Amino acid sequence: MEQEMAEFLPLNRGSKMEDSERQTFSLIPIKSRKKGGLITMPFIIANEALENVASYGLLPNMTFYLMREYRMNITTTQNLLFFWSAATNFLPIVGAVVADSYLGRFLTIGLGSIFSFLGTAVLWLTAMIPKARPPPCNQSGQACKSTTTSQYMLLVFSFLLMSIGAGGIRPCSLAFGANQFDKGDHNPNKHTVLESFFAWYYTSSIVSVLIALTGIVYLQDRLGWKIGFGVPAILMFLSALFFFLASPFYIKPKVHSNVFASFIQVLVVACKNRKLCYPNQNSDYHHKNGSGPQVPTEKLKFLNKACIIKSPEDVKLNGGAANPWKLCTVEQVQELKALIRVMPLWSTGIMISINLSQSSFPLLQAQSMNRHLTKGFQIPAGSFGMFMMIALTIWVFLYDRVMLPLASKIKGRPVRLIPIVRMGIGIFVSCISMVVSGIVEHVRRRRAINEGLLNNSHGLVEMSALWLVIPNSLNGIAEAFSAIGSTEFYYSELPKSMSSIASALLGLGMAVASLLASVILSAVDKYTKGEGTESWVSSNINKGHYEYYYWLLALLTAFNLLYFVACCWQYGPSADVDITKRMMELSDDDDHLP
Repeated sequence: MEQEMAEFLPLNRGSKMEDSERQTFSLIPIKSRKKGGLITMPFIIANEALENVASYGLLPNMTFYLMREYRMNITTTQNLLFFWSAATNFLPIVGAVVADSYLGRFLTIGLGSIFSFLGTAVLWLTAMIPKARPPPCNQSGQACKSTTTSQYMLLVFSFLLMSIGAGGIRPCSLAFGANQFDKGDHNPNKHTVLESFFAWYYTSSIVSVLIALTGIVYLQDRLGWKIGFGVPAILMFLSALFFFLASPFYIKPKVHSNVFASFIQVLVVACKNRKLCYPNQNSDYHHKNGSGPQVPTEKLKFLNKACIIKSPEDVKLNGGAANPWKLCTVEQVQELKALIRVMPLWSTGIMISINLSQSSFPLLQAQSMNRHLTKGFQIPAGSFGMFMMIALTIWVFLYDRVMLPLASKIKGRPVRLIPIVRMGIGIFVSCISMVVSGIVEHVRRRRAINEGLLNNSHGLVEMSALWLVIPNSLNGIAEAFSAIGSTEFYYSELPKSMSSIASALLGLGMAVASLLASVILSAVDKYTKGEGTESWVSSNINKGHYEYYYWLLALLTAFNLLYFVACCWQYGPSADVDITKRMMELSDDDDHLP
């Protein structure tokens, strides 16, 4: 640690100095400061953790804020949250491209932190300024004023700023942290230190989300929206401040070409060369300099035309393409083929993300149930999501540290479920979770009706909200199997040069899932209501049939499981790789960091 920090000598104010010297900083470095290393780790982790607390702390109770303050119905509210989630999960892909090809990771994270702070600040202003939202309904019987266009746009603008901020921070934070231990650091314990960084990074992410789901939600429930939105804004300001404070210590890698552009080049060149005939000799295919002659695979053969050498002038003396938009390498073609090959299995994970994105309905369920743990304390309705995180963490620990070692000891050989099997288990558990959610809601609604609360959606049902822990825990286990299994599957099946794609596919799936969830919800609301008939997803939780909605999602998940099996059969045998080992390899090759 001491070797990574500069040694400074304080100036003696009594000594004689020239005027130009007096204008310098009060500390003069004796020797050049070594950049990167452990000294940067707290700042990078703090930036990510504070962003998590601020952003995840706003989501749970946002349903109440929109329904109460903006008087939106449940369908409009949930659809707006779906669109916000879609933007938040899609923009990190854009952020990764911008960071790798244009701005660099440091500047992208810094700008993302500023945008996130501005977004939380604008949201806080909607709570602070009365005219920024519709006025309260009066008691004179007059109709309540609806949200104006300007009020609605200000709200959406705050969501957009926060999504842009997440797009800058989330795809770059882990990779930027790994950059601080790059090959310029000749520490023989580099991989041990890097593994420690990854462990602290993921631990802080889980802890920060738990703090958001408990502390921030509690502040909103007890102290109102002004304090509940103000604290996340302050945290985002501190997140940006801490990150920029350590700027002199960071290693800031230069930008490089992005693999996304490579895919576009392959498609463009393949289209240009569509009339070419396939060559008979392997040497007629262009390959990466130094890799030796290679032949592209027969699958998706039309893409092979992107790497056919039409004339010797297409290749420079150093072996590179004279124009990458006229000639690609075999490696580029194979990378695109690998991506296309995993896309069907990638699509099977969308349904799980749809199930996990149903945030508003569990919130209304918890609000209508008995949430008391003691006479003086009750769990905030928005905090029940923490049970999913707790279940996920406990299950990962038991699976990795207890179940697998025990199974290996019994079998007498290493036992490990390959990623594709874990993905299937995750889909199955998610289906069971939706079935259980429907059963719990069916019992809750029946009790509400028996207690005379059919027309009173704010009435408290004599049923413990702890029943919601069961579906939340199942969601956590499903997420543990699916998300971790999917990530390892992408890392094992895609080439090392496509690790940035592997890390982006999960977020892209969640973005697509949010959009599809909005389509499903709108369709259910439209086709299940009629004259004198309440929609399944009515704003009145006791008149609606949320259990039917949950069971519909369970049915779609069951069909998705069959689709997954078909995709596995079509895909064939899959590889397996230790993701930790792969991340260590990537840290030695900055161009391939996710």
